[in-house]
Amino acid sequence: MCADRRNRITPTPISGFPEWTPAERMVEQQMIDQIRAAFERFGFSPIETPAVERNTVLTAKGGEETERQIYSLTGLHPQSGGDARDYSLHFDLTVPLARYVAQHNNDLVFPFRRYQIQKVWRGERPQHGRFREFTQCDIDIVGDGKLSLMADAEIPAVISAVFSSLNIGDFTIRISNRKILTGYLAHLGFDEDAASSILREADKIDRQGTRPLLQRLDSLSASAAADDILALVQMQGSSAEILNNLAAMSDSGERFEQGVHELRTVFEHAAAFGIPDENIAVDLGIVRGLDYYTGTIYETRLDDHPQLGSICSGGRYDDLASYFIRRTLPGVGISIGLTRLFSQLLQAGIVKPGSASTAQVLVTTPDESLMSSAIEIASALRAAQVNTEIFFEGARLGRQLRYASRKGFRFAVIPLPEDMESARVKFRDMDAGEEYTVPAAELPQQIARRLG
Repeated sequence: MCADRRNRITPTPISGFPEWTPAERMVEQQMIDQIRAAFERFGFSPIETPAVERNTVLTAKGGEETERQIYSLTGLHPQSGGDARDYSLHFDLTVPLARYVAQHNNDLVFPFRRYQIQKVWRGERPQHGRFREFTQCDIDIVGDGKLSLMADAEIPAVISAVFSSLNIGDFTIRISNRKILTGYLAHLGFDEDAASSILREADKIDRQGTRPLLQRLDSLSASAAADDILALVQMQGSSAEILNNLAAMSDSGERFEQGVHELRTVFEHAAAFGIPDENIAVDLGIVRGLDYYTGTIYETRLDDHPQLGSICSGGRYDDLASYFIRRTLPGVGISIGLTRLFSQLLQAGIVKPGSASTAQVLVTTPDESLMSSAIEIASALRAAQVNTEIFFEGARLGRQLRYASRKGFRFAVIPLPEDMESARVKFRDMDAGEEYTVPAAELPQQIARRLG
């Protein structure tokens, strides 16, 4: 029975939880497949962790920024058990990875190379390009006791492979090292807490300008240091010039010098992976606000669409797992916020939805007496690895062909009584508008060949 009109609920999704049309979802899935293929080409293996983690895990090393993002769960039924219910949906995949590696460290082979493609949730206000629910695509390399800087140098090669395969425009992988900034702030006399708060504000310069940073320095009674800090994070020039300028600042402390050495090592070895010079650059403005990054940091942007912001980011974390295990398990990795990227690519017209069907062929039924023949034709096409749909509803052929056109089928098979009597069948190329009649036994090979 239909609900009374007065009691009907408006069918709209919750803000911040995206929905796609079939055509859009197919494009997104193609992107996921390309990303997965690039990850596996570099030897990363898949894992999956639960959507829910304990709050003690999620907040172990994330700082205030993490606590603001957690999407807490409180709605379990009272009869579900005596669990303390101190858990939330995971806000990223890196912290759960640290818990996973700490828990399974005796069963894993190190260096452990994993990729993860899963949904994550963040309890923040939805806005343009930001969602409460979205898919992330992560890779990480985790070492046991130590992890070579060559792992840091390989990550840009993976990023380059991913975005080259996606073919969404020219991109630049920007690299820095957090030790440079933390070391410089320590050299200026800031303690660890003050330095972390300064870095979080410096991370906002691209989006909000320098005011948040200047206000934070003023609150710390450190306005006199503003010019020196801004000169560092806004340093201009080629990558070689920036590295040389940093080398000249040799009196800025041991941590600063270590960061400069690591940055130069990573940048120079990344070139050995064949990344074009125009796709990689040193940029000290890359800060990364999350506290668990300790060394190399990355951000990737599309050159022709800077308004999209970072489309891939990450870095090195040397002590994340120490909150879960008395064992040093350093790691480095990156994350692609696929939902955010995909939504903005759609809006900018950089990617466009195509077919609304996963099938390439529609078998029409212009004569219901030939339904069994239509099923046999579809079965033969599917056996030849051709995705095929059958039109079951009684309708004129013209309507069936309009259906095929609207859903984006490449071919429509049209079994007619006069053709079937002579063991032949007709099919139409929907793109070219041309029709062909071939022996029914040859149809699967004919269509498979045209599909390439």
